Amino acid sequence: MDLDPGLAALRPLGGFFVLRVSRPLAHRPLPTLAHACRQDPEGAPADGPTHGIPHDPLGFRVRKVAAALRAPETRIAASVAHQGLAARLWSVALGCAVLYGRVPDLDPGLLHWDPDAAAPDDLWLAEARPRPGEAATVAEVVLDTHLAPLTAALRARYRLATGLLWGNAASALAGAARELDRWARGNGRTDDAARARSLTTGLLAHPLLAGTGTLTGTAFRRRSCCLYYRVPGGGVCGDCCFSRPPRPARPPRSSPPPLPPRLPRSSPGAPSE
Repeated sequence: MDLDPGLAALRPLGGFFVLRVSRPLAHRPLPTLAHACRQDPEGAPADGPTHGIPHDPLGFRVRKVAAALRAPETRIAASVAHQGLAARLWSVALGCAVLYGRVPDLDPGLLHWDPDAAAPDDLWLAEARPRPGEAATVAEVVLDTHLAPLTAALRARYRLATGLLWGNAASALAGAARELDRWARGNGRTDDAARARSLTTGLLAHPLLAGTGTLTGTAFRRRSCCLYYRVPGGGVCGDCCFSRPPRPARPPRSSPPPLPPRLPRSSPGAPSE
């Protein structure tokens, strides 16, 4: 079936899969993802919106996540923000590919993002233009169009490792697929569950995601860490490469001061002078 104008088939899957299809309200202007995912905010002020639009939407989102998590390092918040946006994009694309057999063209100039909102109010697509729903198109729509420039921006701005960011992308994909599989099986739609698994397997074989982890059924174990364990009380995620939070590196131990030299005895057992 073709895409309906409101992507109504996604609504039963929950808010994380929902994508609003309409232009943002006139009183609520939102930046597009093309604007948000720049490597350099072009010297714009870090705070203070213009006509309701943050000058630096990506930086705004990272700061918001950092405050919510009480993250001790900005790059932790950047990693968590990255994974959250990746999960939204994967959920929309994968859900459409499975339920419609089509995906919307998520052109970054048409996809608006509210960095201050949670799903489903964070993303607005101005127009649903249908494209084929096979793995190659899903990869182009999500990986090439959005996650590659987002990864480059976060790497440049927050010095996050490329392997960590692509691990985030793979983890977000596996998580979206797991939720879609759970919903499909719970509603007796085994063909949709099989379609989701097949697409996910194909997407994880993409050169940008290959080697990021191992998929067993719907369970994924990544080969990198998103740094969430460094958040106070965070622990490790279910697909983390670590089984328990790593211990913080201990500072090098200083050498004890040298002992003062002992005076030699004149002969063994002789009294000291």
